[in-house]
Amino acid sequence: EVQLVESGGGMVQPGGSLRLSCTASGFRFDDYAIGWFRQAPGKEREGVSFISTSVEAIYYAESVKGRFAISRDNAENTVYLQMNSLKPEDTAVYFCAAAFAVGNNWADSSRYAYWGQGTQVTVSS
Repeated sequence: EVQLVESGGGMVQPGGSLRLSCTASGFRFDDYAIGWFRQAPGKEREGVSFISTSVEAIYYAESVKGRFAISRDNAENTVYLQMNSLKPEDTAVYFCAAAFAVGNNWADSSRYAYWGQGTQVTVSS
């Protein structure tokens, strides 16, 4: 059974940090790129960050550049998203997703085959 399980969400004050984890099972993790997406209430799902299979390509949405860092540990079948200097506008449900190939548009959610259930991140004072 294919599974992607996110963890690490929670509530944090503005300026704080969280580290999200995405642990995969049921497929060849090394063969898949991983994307992080988020969806805030009333808004469309948006791409946050992307990491390719061998870390040769890493991308970020403009809104999180310089604050978020993505990494992966293929031995542990896990991708991490370190989120620093969090802002209230970062509040959303965060999802990880796996794609065998994304072409030139990593933020297109339709290119991802497998999705996790999401983890809530709330940034509020």
